[in-house]
Amino acid sequence: MNNNYYQKRDMQNRLKMAKYTERLPEYCLDFFIGIENNTSSLTRYNYSMDLYIFFNYLSQFQFHKPETEITLKDLDSLKTRNIEQYLSYLTYYEIDGKDFKNDERGKARKLASLRSFFKYLFNHEMLTSNVASKIETPKLHNKEIIRLESDEVTRLMNVVENPTEFSQRQKSYNKNTFERDNAIITLFLGTGIRISELIGLNIDSFDFSQNAFLVTRKGGNQTTLYFSNEVAMALKTWLEKRATLELPKEEKAMFISLQNKRISLRAVENLVKKFASIASPLKKISPHKLRSTFGTNLYKQTKDIYIVADVLGHKDVNTTKKHYAAINEDMRKAVASNVIINGNI
Repeated sequence: MNNNYYQKRDMQNRLKMAKYTERLPEYCLDFFIGIENNTSSLTRYNYSMDLYIFFNYLSQFQFHKPETEITLKDLDSLKTRNIEQYLSYLTYYEIDGKDFKNDERGKARKLASLRSFFKYLFNHEMLTSNVASKIETPKLHNKEIIRLESDEVTRLMNVVENPTEFSQRQKSYNKNTFERDNAIITLFLGTGIRISELIGLNIDSFDFSQNAFLVTRKGGNQTTLYFSNEVAMALKTWLEKRATLELPKEEKAMFISLQNKRISLRAVENLVKKFASIASPLKKISPHKLRSTFGTNLYKQTKDIYIVADVLGHKDVNTTKKHYAAINEDMRKAVASNVIINGNI
């Protein structure tokens, strides 16, 4: 399998991370080197952004000196109240001339980054205490689980096939992309893969004799997934169209943009939003919500949370229960139906 896409993505993450690490103290590089073998480049890039925000805060409000001059002794002097003040600051803040805000989930992620950082420094005897470990994670409120109902799925596929509500320009554009768009949305709904996994697919990722394909999961692990004949038909129709395009011989991407190169994440997000806004205007449907739709439907069919977790690539089954509609509700119903009162069934 051609992994050029993932190699390029890894290199891009490393280059973006370098823009932040060069503005951090040298001992931060020890942290990134130390966690390299156990984290993805995307995780380290996110850590680098979070640490830069933290050190920028310390530079302005705590130590009043450039970020790169903040020493380990300075970090060791921090108290729990300093970290709590930082979390409060994150609600609304300005950095590099831009305004940002965080809800409890954003704050929780940045606190998790700090915990990893301080834990590393403490374990390597660079700090005498781990102040970040003493801070409680912000309480996370449950988010409404959004997915498409079966009738909405039908409407979505009808919109893809016959976009009557599109403008003339959109209809003209859709004529050139129908086979591709139909294959993308059918693949999302039929397999529940992540958007990053879909973008990384190559034409040699598929084996139609087995209705199977190889997908690269988070962390780089590869898994074989299977699809229905309906999905196979949509993919084959797109491949027939793809074969008519004038593509460079080295272009192996399964899904191609109008610029004849691998489709981008933003382009996939936009095409899903474009069709879903017509099929279900009151719901903000993204590729991840199509994944939620698949996960919920798979659970309804199998009643097996572990199968759903395996197919979706979740390492922890609790992630599956937390994010997929009807799973927890059906579990509660099943328990209730088995309760015996006064010896009567």
